[in-house]
This record gives sequence, structure tokens and C-alpha cells, in this order.
Amino acid sequence: MAPQFTLQAPLKLPPHAVIDHLQQLWEHPEEGYNGSATFTLVVWEPAWLEQHLSRLGLLQDAVMGMQRPCLVEAARRAIGAYGLPSATAPLSSTLAQALASQPGENGSHDDLRGQAIESSISQLQPHRMITLAPTIDGEQTLEALVAAYCSLPEENGPGGGNVCGDVLVLRGGAASIAAELDLLPPLIPSQLPCWVLWEGALGEHTDIFERLATAPRRLIVDTALGETRPSLRILAQRIAAGQAVSDLNWYRLGGWRESLAMAFDAQDRRTALAHVVQADIDVEGDQLCQGLLLAAWIASRLQWSLQTGRQQRDSSVYRFQRPDGAMVDLRLVSVPVGFPKPHAGSILGLRLLCRPPGRRELCVVLCGEASGCMRLEGGDISSRDLVEEIVPLIEGSLEVQETRVLAGGHDTTNPLLTTTAQLADRMLTAAVAASQA
Repeated sequence: MAPQFTLQAPLKLPPHAVIDHLQQLWEHPEEGYNGSATFTLVVWEPAWLEQHLSRLGLLQDAVMGMQRPCLVEAARRAIGAYGLPSATAPLSSTLAQALASQPGENGSHDDLRGQAIESSISQLQPHRMITLAPTIDGEQTLEALVAAYCSLPEENGPGGGNVCGDVLVLRGGAASIAAELDLLPPLIPSQLPCWVLWEGALGEHTDIFERLATAPRRLIVDTALGETRPSLRILAQRIAAGQAVSDLNWYRLGGWRESLAMAFDAQDRRTALAHVVQADIDVEGDQLCQGLLLAAWIASRLQWSLQTGRQQRDSSVYRFQRPDGAMVDLRLVSVPVGFPKPHAGSILGLRLLCRPPGRRELCVVLCGEASGCMRLEGGDISSRDLVEEIVPLIEGSLEVQETRVLAGGHDTTNPLLTTTAQLADRMLTAAVAASQA
């Protein structure tokens, strides 16, 4: 769906005038317009990649802070134009950091972050959307943009007038945004739920993150955007503290989890699950969050206990103990690919090898595309029962995934994610400690 823009061009105000203006905005609403009473959405939207692509003249479009086909295409062109490894994921922080070091001011486009609202989100009729839009010019002074928006007529259904809200954009250098964060608490009604959507890398601008992501605000993050270790550590810490947290990277694993469960749905295969001896997971590149989350989900569901972990040059090896005392080796392998998916660290394939007593070995192989199965078919296939499945990957833009979280309205963390994130963090900690010993 096309993004929806505000009713009129946002009004530029001094930051200290924002509170009074918003109080007056709905004081005398036009007939038939009702202020929404739903939730507040606070978004940290750095869009570093978009800003640098625009600066370098590689993105011929406005900076909107949205995942769009034109953004992914421009990012792939940048990878080739600047001689970066072909395995670089288009939406990775690695690419944004590489472009930040490139000189040039070859283009400049409008910055519409916070002013263009994804239609799927506007359908939820947020009461207020506050967007913090840091600029690549760290010295830029802070400006505030305020406007009203109303959901499109067809979104309101039969019956009663337009439901409206407002948007506030604070745009400037990160330091100027940090200096004015005290503006936000009076603008976030305590009687409504508040989500904080952190669209940057975890571990980046931790001072702002700590002040924004305070409980009981509900937190939405994406562990694919940053480096593996700080992303998993912050995710696990927030969940352990009891905060409601959703990880978009976890939701991308939905197809893998469902396909693996279905592969063992038959009764004879289900009993083989108690006799897994080896697991292999291939991921694109060296961002391992998604691979560790999938590995931890499997281990927690099968009640394996972590024994050891160690890092190797292009893989990590973990040893678990099954409930019956037998050992399971799990290997997480980084595989360079020539045309990676947009997000770093996407799963390429999964293999589980089971040795039920008195029966042939069972080898279950899942992969995201047919060609990806070949590497995981290794070994003496003739001596095994081989099951192969192609995993239907979850479609939809980042904004659609965010909408699913917001529409759910959950005020607690998904129990499966709670268990999985804690174990994934322990796995990575064990492997790092072993490599440093």
C-alpha cells in the first residue's frame, strides 16, 4: 500500500512551542472529526543508509525511513559501485557504515521521515506518532514539525466520521535530539499504551535508547540491524527485566519454525525428535542473530541443556545434552552468498540428523530455495530416510511486520521469544568466552 501523508504540510515550530501547539490542535476540531484514543508510537528512525544513498546521488527519491524496493535496489547498486563484497546485505549496518566513509555531496532529496505514514499503520489509527529523525549532519540544530493526519475514508468503515491523530517529527543531529528528550513525557498520555519502535542498530546511541525504552513502554526492535553480540545481549536483558519486547527478526523465523514443526508432524518422525544427534544451520554472512535464535528455539523446545560452545573461523559449534543424557552437536555456519537477502544474517538452510534405535537414520533438510539444499545433503544419503522441504519465507515490508506487532496489542513478551532469547544469549556468551580463554 502507498504511504499516507499528513492533511497539510507540517508546521515548523521551535521545539519548546510543540506542547502548546498540540494542545490547541484538537481544541476546536472540525465537525465530524474525532481524536483517536488508541496508542502512542515513538519511532527512532535514523535511516542512515537512505541518507547516505541520497547524499551520494544513488537514491533518486525522498528519504522516507521506509523499506521500499527502490531503497534495496539503490543499496545493491552501491555495493557494486564502491567495490564492496557481493555478500554484503543491502539493508545491513555494514553497508551504511561503508557509505558513511565515502566523500561526496552528489544529491539531496526531501526528508519526509515521520510525515509519510504507512497505510497499514494508519489503519490502526494511532493517537500520536512521534518520530525522532537524526541527521547524518551531527551538528544540525533541532527542528520540530507538527501536523494532523486522518485515516483514509475507506479505512474508517461505515458509520462515523474520520478518526484523526497527530504526528510530531524532531529532526536534527543526534546530540540535539538527546538534549530535548524531556519534551516527550508530557506528549505521551499515561492512560494509553505506548510503543517505542527502535529502527536503528541495538547498541547505537545507547543514551537515547535507555531514555526512550523505559518500561512500561512496549519495545519493538530488529536484531538483524546491528552487530550480533550487542543485539542479542540487549534483547535478552530487556526481556529478563520484564519489559514487553518484540523482535522483528524473530518474526521472520516464523516460516522456518512452522516448516520444521510440520516436517515432524507424522508420528514416526515425531518420535525421532528425541534422538537428534546433529543439527546444522547455515546463515548468510556473519550476522548470527537469526541463526542463534533458531538454534536456541530448537534446543529449548527439545529440552536440551547447553554444555559448551566455541567459535571457529567461519562457524560456531555448540554441544547440548538431551534429556536422556546423550549429546547433540549443533553447528552454525556463516556462508557467503552472491545475492543476499535484504536483511543481514538470513537463514539459508537447516538440517537435523536423528538416529532412533533400531531404525534407519532420519535426515530432515529445510532450505529457503531449492539450490540451498545441496550443501546440506552431504553424507551417505542412501543409508538415511531423507525429508526435504522448501520453506515459504514470510513476505511483507518492514512496516507490515511492525503493523502485525502493533495490531496484536500485547503487553508482554511472547513466551517462546522469552525462553529463546535468553538461551541464544548464553550460547553466544559461552562461545565468545571459549575463544578468549
